[in-house]
Amino acid sequence: MTREYQIRVLPEVAVQQDRLRAFLADEYGLDARSITGIRILKRSVDARQRTIFVNLRVRVYVDEPMRDDLFEPVAYRDVSDKPQVVVVGAGPGGLFAALRLIELGLCPLVIERGKNVHDRKKDLAQISRTQQVDEESNYCFGEGGAGAYSDGKLYTRSKKRGSIEKILRVFCQHGASTAILADAHPHIGTDRLPQVIEAMRNTIIRCGGQVYFQTKMTRLMIEGDRVIGVEAITQQPTPDTQLQFFGPVILATGHSARDVYRNLATAHIEIEPKGIAVGVRLEHPSQLIDQIQYHRKEGRGRWLPAAEYAFVTQVEGRGVYSFCMCPGGFVIPAATGPEQIVVNGMSPASRGTKWSNSGMVVEVQPDDIQGDDVLKVMHYQEQLERDCWLQGNRRQTAPAQRMADFVNGRLSSDLPDSSYAPGLLASPLHFWMPKSITSRLQQGFRTFGRQAHGFLTNEAVMIGVETRTSSPVRITRHIDTLQHIRLQGLFPCGEGAGYAGGIVSAGIDGERCAEMCAAWMESL
Repeated sequence: MTREYQIRVLPEVAVQQDRLRAFLADEYGLDARSITGIRILKRSVDARQRTIFVNLRVRVYVDEPMRDDLFEPVAYRDVSDKPQVVVVGAGPGGLFAALRLIELGLCPLVIERGKNVHDRKKDLAQISRTQQVDEESNYCFGEGGAGAYSDGKLYTRSKKRGSIEKILRVFCQHGASTAILADAHPHIGTDRLPQVIEAMRNTIIRCGGQVYFQTKMTRLMIEGDRVIGVEAITQQPTPDTQLQFFGPVILATGHSARDVYRNLATAHIEIEPKGIAVGVRLEHPSQLIDQIQYHRKEGRGRWLPAAEYAFVTQVEGRGVYSFCMCPGGFVIPAATGPEQIVVNGMSPASRGTKWSNSGMVVEVQPDDIQGDDVLKVMHYQEQLERDCWLQGNRRQTAPAQRMADFVNGRLSSDLPDSSYAPGLLASPLHFWMPKSITSRLQQGFRTFGRQAHGFLTNEAVMIGVETRTSSPVRITRHIDTLQHIRLQGLFPCGEGAGYAGGIVSAGIDGERCAEMCAAWMESL
C-alpha cells in the first residue's frame, strides 16, 4: 500500500530518514516498522519566520517494497535512415531539440562551434592562468552552451510553454540526481552537469544522429523563401575545412553568438533589437547571506542548504533585480573574445564555497539606446564590456568596488577576498559605468538593504560587468509555427533567438521547435 502526505517538519527531520519515519508514524497512526520506504516528491524551505520549516510531499510505502517509479524513461529509437534536420548549437536548446527530433523519428545533425564538454574544460582553466580567452571555446561556446559551466540551475517561470517535468526527467535519465524532481529550485551543479551533457550527446549518436564539434556555421543556404541547410567551417580533421549540411534548420546558437547576428543582419534576414539587463556580479560571504535569509546567527547550520535570495524593485521606470543567484558558488570570467570583460556566476552541486553571488542588473530597453540599427543593443553590450576591459588593465582582471562604497560614491581603498580567479582591481564603478545603470543600482541597493538588514554592506564586492543576461536580438518567428517570419525551414530557437531565459526554458523551446519542424516536414 502507498499513501501520499503533505507535511511540514523541522529541517533536521526532513533530512534524516529515521526521524522522518517516526514523524509519519506518529502523525498518521502508522506502525513505523511497516514503513518500507519514503520517497520525497516535493521539497521547499519556508524561512519566513524565526522557526524554519521544510514543506514536503512524500509517498510512503507500507508493507510493500519501494518501487522505482519516479519517472518513465523516454524511448529513443534508431533514426540513422530518417530525414535529417540541422541543429546549430549544442546548448540546452539544441540538445533538447535533437533528442526530441529522435523521439519524432527524425535524424539530427548537430553542429557546435566549440569543443566537447571535456576538452572545453581545459580552455576554461587557461583563462585565469593566461588571461587569454579562446574565442571558440569558453564559458559561453562549446558543448552544453552557457549553462554547462555556469551553475546548472533548473528553475524557470516558463510554465505555459511546455513541460518542465519532461525536461527534468530527461536530465535524470541521463544521470542527474532525481532530487531535481522534488526541489522547488532544482540545481544540478557545475561539477556534475558536464557528465549529464555528455550522456545526452551519446544518446544522440547511439540513435544515429551526428554531432560535429569545432564546426561553425558561416551562412544559411537559402533557395527562394526556404532555408535548405547551412554552410560551415570546421577544424576537424583539418583546419578551415568547408562543409555543407542539408535539411531544415533549428538555429540555437546561444545569446553570445554575435557573429551570427551580424551575418543575419548583413543578409537582410529579419531580426529586431531586444531588451536586456546589465549591471554587476555582487558577491557576499555565504555565511552572511545564510544569516540574513535564515534570520539566525548560526546561518544554515547543519541541516539547511546554502541560502538563496531574490530581490526586485522599480527605479525611474526600469526594473532593478537580482539575477542568476549562486549560493555557495564562484564568480567566473565569461568573455567570448578579446578586449572584453564579462562576469557570470556558478555553483557546484554542494553549494559549499564561502561565497554567494548573483547578478545585480538594470533593465535596458531598445528605446533607451539611440539609433535605428537592429544591432544597437548588442553594440551597447560590446562597448560596456570593452570599457570594463580597459578599466581592468586590458586583462581579465576585473574592476571591482565594495558595495557600500559604490552606493556612497567612494573608491574602495582595498577589496575583500573573492572567488573570481583572474583577480580584482579596485575601480570606481559608480564613476565610469553608465549613469543610467549606476544611479538605479544605488537606489535599488538602498531598497534591498531596507528589506534585508545587513545586505547593504562593505563586506560585499561588486564585480564588473554583467551583460550577458539574455540575447540583445530577437530573430523574428511566427508565434504558432515557430518558423522564421519569412523563411520556411528556419526555426529560431532558445536564448540566442530571444525566446528563452535559462536552461529549462531553452530546453522547452528546443522541444517545441523540434515538434514544429516535424509538423512542417510532414506537411510538405
